[in-house]
Amino acid sequence: MEKNVTDFSSLCNKLVGLDPRIRFVGVTDKHGMILTTAERTGIVPLLNDEETEQYAITASTRQYTRLRWQDLLGKLNYTCSLYEKILRITIPITNQKNRLEYLLIFTLDPNTDDFDYLIMEKVIPVVTNFFSRILTKSY
Repeated sequence: MEKNVTDFSSLCNKLVGLDPRIRFVGVTDKHGMILTTAERTGIVPLLNDEETEQYAITASTRQYTRLRWQDLLGKLNYTCSLYEKILRITIPITNQKNRLEYLLIFTLDPNTDDFDYLIMEKVIPVVTNFFSRILTKSY
């Protein structure tokens, strides 16, 4: 797992560098425990570390509820919440049995109009490529 944390840190840094509107990126385990994070240089965080940890645990719990509907609704790509000050996205990372393994949490500036394009065309390809290697190592 220690090697994975180093890899996760590299992933977070790579994602923060993809687009200047990405503020924060974090990877959690399936229980919502934060493994690593990265932030855009010069950013003033809206949440402190404890609040971020609480959010991550809550987000992980919500993913379990959402994943149970995939058989009927199709694969869950991401969820998004638009707050006045932030656009918060979660991407569930599931294993071959559709069980939650990790959760990618990231935030964007709230005025990011093309967020779906940014997520689906820039972020998810990087995330999919990265976690396909990580999950293959786990089995």
